[in-house]
Amino acid sequence: MPRGDKSSYTDKQKRQAEHIERGYEARGLSSEEAERRAWATVNKETGGGKKSGSGRGHPVDKSPARKGGEAGGSASAARSAEERSASAKKAAATRKRNAARQ
Repeated sequence: MPRGDKSSYTDKQKRQAEHIERGYEARGLSSEEAERRAWATVNKETGGGKKSGSGRGHPVDKSPARKGGEAGGSASAARSAEERSASAKKAAATRKRNAARQ
């Protein structure tokens, strides 16, 4: 079986990779890089393609799916309470202004 052959993957794994790939493309990655990262994520979560034999199953590791959010909040945590409050007030005013336009 040549490298990159996806025939040994389950239909569910293929659907997962397609969904993850679309997410990466929506974030601006090239289709090739998005596909590479999507399959890397599926492999990390499920341990690769389907494997025969009794007792070969193992739980799915969801940590790669959550990984993207790890950096979230670090920028906010570095700011003072006053800066965060001012930003929140500005955002609320913008939302109110935009709602009034519609």
